[in-house]
Amino acid sequence: MLQPQSPRLLDQVRQSIRLKHFSLKTEKSYVYYIREFILFHNKRHPNEMGVAEIRAYLSHLTVEKNVAASTRDKRRSPPSTIKES
Repeated sequence: MLQPQSPRLLDQVRQSIRLKHFSLKTEKSYVYYIREFILFHNKRHPNEMGVAEIRAYLSHLTVEKNVAASTRDKRRSPPSTIKES
């Protein structure tokens, strides 16, 4: 008998954000950056990564993508909605 699978990571993020009544624009932004973070690290699951990978991604955003420091700094600490998953 097949076990029901738990929702995928980005679906969990969406669900958590919706439960907290965040705006759709915020939801899309979080999902975009989480997805980009995962793709940047060759599709590794965030549970397998730590501070070094976060720093590498933030450096990438700053240097390669020209993301402003104020925007980049907002990405440093993921919202509690993601940590709870």
